[in-house]
Amino acid sequence: MSKPSIGFIGLGLMGGAMVANLQDRGYPLTVLGNRDRTELDKAVARGATEAASAKAVAESSDVIMLCVGTSVQVEGRMRGDDGVIAGLSAGKVVVDFGTSLPASTKALGEEVAAAGASYLDAPIGRTPQQARDGLINLMCAGDKAAFDRIEPVLKDIGENVFHLGALGNGHTIKLLNNFFGQTVATALGEAFVVADKAGVDRRQMYEVMAAGPLGSVFMTLMAAYALDGDPTKLAFAIKNAAKDVGYYDQMCSDLGAPSLMAAAPLTALRDAEAQGMGESMVPELVDYFSKRLSS
Repeated sequence: MSKPSIGFIGLGLMGGAMVANLQDRGYPLTVLGNRDRTELDKAVARGATEAASAKAVAESSDVIMLCVGTSVQVEGRMRGDDGVIAGLSAGKVVVDFGTSLPASTKALGEEVAAAGASYLDAPIGRTPQQARDGLINLMCAGDKAAFDRIEPVLKDIGENVFHLGALGNGHTIKLLNNFFGQTVATALGEAFVVADKAGVDRRQMYEVMAAGPLGSVFMTLMAAYALDGDPTKLAFAIKNAAKDVGYYDQMCSDLGAPSLMAAAPLTALRDAEAQGMGESMVPELVDYFSKRLSS
């Protein structure tokens, strides 16, 4: 049985890893990148076809996948004369793997449906290395029939593939997840620095906390930099964390339930970004707090 043709837009670290995995599994790929051609050129060298526009990607593919950074970028690739929607026809499925605002996702879903196609949100959990191995988590939502139709493809991409109901639910859960995670990350970053100032050994503080109910995989990943200088265990940029918590805050406002809790992590993340740390990894917030609490 032949594999569906895949169109992939957005070959950054995560998208490039996902494309490499799909190529390993024999899927025909049409790709469209952005300014950085590193992963795009690798995919083309392995046989992928580079498209001239998002519309061309959609026209040549059964399943169109986007892995870009913001809702504005998704909307830019989806709409317009050269956008994905302009190239859709009946039966095609579009999947947004990014972390987008649910309201934007739902609006795009209506436009995709008007073109006779289906739109799914499927934000990602885990790392680019796990994406390369087909072991990421996918929080999928949207039309169940469309999900069922492409589920074999999604299971080649992800180890844990969830269907979470109506369109937008995947992005909602991802924002809840990232809000909680970044609240923990910023709190732990500050705690390490306050321990320093109090003359308490960081590792001892961590060992006590990790041995109790606060202990978690996330805490271990976050602590790897504070204790051993390794920021790669939690390879998520501060600028992306700030964007996601900002989206969570916006989602709460859109729901008529303004967040009481988002302000603290959002303030720290945005301030760290303003201090030139946007490209640094989230565990490196320890350095931000060291400077901030010394000023």
